[in-house]
Amino acid sequence: MSFTTLGLSEPLLRAVAEQGYETPSPIQAQAIPAVLTGRDIMAAAQTGTGKTAGFTLPLLQRLLQSGKEQGKKVSPNCIRALVLTPTRELAAQVQESVATYGKHLPLRSAVVFGGVGINPQMMAMRKGVDVLVATPGRLLDLYNQRAVRFNEVEILVLDEADRMLDMGFIHDIKKVLALLPKQRQNLLFSATFSGEIRTLAAGLLQNPLQIDVAPRNTTAERIEQTVYAVDRGRKTELLSKLIRDHNWEQVLVFTRTKHGANRLAEKLERDGITAAAIHGNKSQGARTKALADFKASNVRVLVATDIAARGLDIEQLPHVVNFELPNVAEDYVHRIGRTGRAGASGEAVSLVERDEEKLLKAIERLTKQSLPRQIVPGFKPDPNAPRQPDEDERPARPPQARRARPAGAKSDGSRSGKSTEGQARSGHAPKTNKPHPQQGSLRRSAQPASGRHRQARPAGSDKP
Repeated sequence: MSFTTLGLSEPLLRAVAEQGYETPSPIQAQAIPAVLTGRDIMAAAQTGTGKTAGFTLPLLQRLLQSGKEQGKKVSPNCIRALVLTPTRELAAQVQESVATYGKHLPLRSAVVFGGVGINPQMMAMRKGVDVLVATPGRLLDLYNQRAVRFNEVEILVLDEADRMLDMGFIHDIKKVLALLPKQRQNLLFSATFSGEIRTLAAGLLQNPLQIDVAPRNTTAERIEQTVYAVDRGRKTELLSKLIRDHNWEQVLVFTRTKHGANRLAEKLERDGITAAAIHGNKSQGARTKALADFKASNVRVLVATDIAARGLDIEQLPHVVNFELPNVAEDYVHRIGRTGRAGASGEAVSLVERDEEKLLKAIERLTKQSLPRQIVPGFKPDPNAPRQPDEDERPARPPQARRARPAGAKSDGSRSGKSTEGQARSGHAPKTNKPHPQQGSLRRSAQPASGRHRQARPAGSDKP
């Protein structure tokens, strides 16, 4: 099968060919013809399967056809297709795909997300756009300021819907859905078909075609996975050695926390290895620059938390390192899926200390495989060594050391007038079965002015 057999128009086929693609991936081969027929889609696709092009290409063609047939021109501040994503990086990536494949079409597109000024985004919406890629928080900010209108929406795409639910965006999603025209095409893409996803789909999709191109919680066969046993205090030293000995030139490293990502990047820099950190506390400009430098090979190591890395699409990324194992086994699958993308091979390395063995066993149960263990000479763990406290585990200040927040005070940085993507806007933690705090900051309700003090954050609770 080739792209020419899927029913795409010549301008789209030309754009695909210019990117060097000839054969569609399984998700593209199934999704593109279905979307072109106007059906609602519920698709499960792991990261790196080409799902973005799987909905971008037919979406652009449907907009082009309906525009020609009905003489449609988008009205000021209106949009014809809306793509919702959970993170800024993923939004930017989807918009890049829309621009790449739509380069030969007379369609306008834009991307909006928090962390940057809202005024340029309001200006971009004045003439209306055919495709708007957005994070939920900033989209509602624009709507509340009457900078965007939804009455002309023909197609809605929820990308990485499972992550949006994990991040607490369900209330924002429901608000957006209530504002959209009832007659529209809906496309839902998710890494898994969890119970929550099926519940969301039941209220959103009409007679959907279900596509599942990969079993749930499987890892790509093209990814070589290795576990290195090491004492906690020597992880950075071992990581530097592996990078140098194997001449790794592009490495994505995962830590659990923002503070840990900053600290590791600084240590690697001091060791002569160029590195940058990317996480929710970084400004959007800093995140964009770090990713651009990494893609351009100006930075050898990109250290990231799970939320910041969601949606990163780095072609031919050869190496992923779990500096710390994730607390939730499913996140391991998402992490290592950053490599081995679109048919390429990749290597996933995990640095595991004694106290992470339970996490490792949970990953092996989930993925139904035993991961090979290795020990680098000179780094054999000492089984009798006392447990080393994590560098993130600082003594918490006693409650009396913190002043109670005045009633109505904001804790989410909203005084700047900028949305903070990755936060739940409802004031409530998202419903989840995960045993650890969700990635990204959750808004805390303002404390009443009753003299009560907020509880001290427990040691080791630095959030990613």
